[in-house]
Amino acid sequence: MTDVFGLSHKDASPVSGQAKHEQVIFCSDERSGLHAIIAIYNTALGPSLGGTRFYPYGSEQAALADVLNLSRAMAYKNALAGLDLGGGKAVIIGDPATDKSEALLRAYGRFVQSLGGRYFTACDVGTYSEDMDIVARESSYVTGRTRANGGAGDSSILTAFGVFQGMRAAAEHVYGAPTLHGRRVGVEGVGKVGHRLVDHLVEDGAEVVICDVSEQAVERVRQRHPQVEVVADQLALTGADIDVYAPCALGGALDDETVARLRAGIVCGGANNQLAHPGVEKELADRGILYAPDYVVNSGGVIQVADEIHGFDMDRAKAKATQIYDTTLKIFATAAEDGIPPAVAADRLAERRMSEVGRIRGIWLGR
Repeated sequence: MTDVFGLSHKDASPVSGQAKHEQVIFCSDERSGLHAIIAIYNTALGPSLGGTRFYPYGSEQAALADVLNLSRAMAYKNALAGLDLGGGKAVIIGDPATDKSEALLRAYGRFVQSLGGRYFTACDVGTYSEDMDIVARESSYVTGRTRANGGAGDSSILTAFGVFQGMRAAAEHVYGAPTLHGRRVGVEGVGKVGHRLVDHLVEDGAEVVICDVSEQAVERVRQRHPQVEVVADQLALTGADIDVYAPCALGGALDDETVARLRAGIVCGGANNQLAHPGVEKELADRGILYAPDYVVNSGGVIQVADEIHGFDMDRAKAKATQIYDTTLKIFATAAEDGIPPAVAADRLAERRMSEVGRIRGIWLGR
């Protein structure tokens, strides 16, 4: 279908893995070069919220697979963060370094607006608060904006804070005290989230070991915290004598080989989709390694941008992110009681909230 601005979209036809999504929209504007997919997993708790990923996918099918997985994950993340928001995500196919333009972002904003509030967008890989300001010139349903425009700014602030709260909960569960003081923590990836997590850990009295593919990122941390130890790569970090492993770089950090090599008793980090494949959560449990589900502990960022919808207040958002500690403890307790891995317990709690609250929202209120 094409509107008067020459933009076109089509609803996706059913494909494998798509059956449970409420809506998937393919968006195209040839003049600006926009090729995007917006996926809404569900709106049981409220309008969907999730970032826009700008990435040079090898094919449309690869982009579709990614946006379906990411939107589903957002539904679970938003549910366990206690937000009245469903799960959605968008991907723009292209290289943000060369393909991003004002026209493309504004065209994308038109598509977000056309959904009438079913989907709120924000930043993700390849997009920034400044980009959201441009998208917002065409849409009312944009969060993650710059502070100059009433937004929350950098969402990594509360993402790192939330991961630290989840790590405190893991320490409470394993060691009996909600602190990392005297513990040795390995942080893989010290970019936007990782370097802020190091700040929290050092302040708490932890011994920190880091690695990153970027020498610049490592040097930034070393300048702030000279006492931090640096190792060459993930292989060296996961094989090191550490108490906690915090993956804060790319997804898929926990595969069969890594789990077999890991010496840490706790895994808690900011990266998305840390489990390389189904079954890894059981391997961790079988080895006695406590896994704090990634979408639970890294939800501080979505809490931060969600707060913008009602007019951003950092104190209110931070108070909400502090609750990640209690949520993580509840997941560990449920897992222990039911004899299941924490990742399975987290999924069940999220699904229960979506089902129970979603049913209540079906009660007719009249007009």
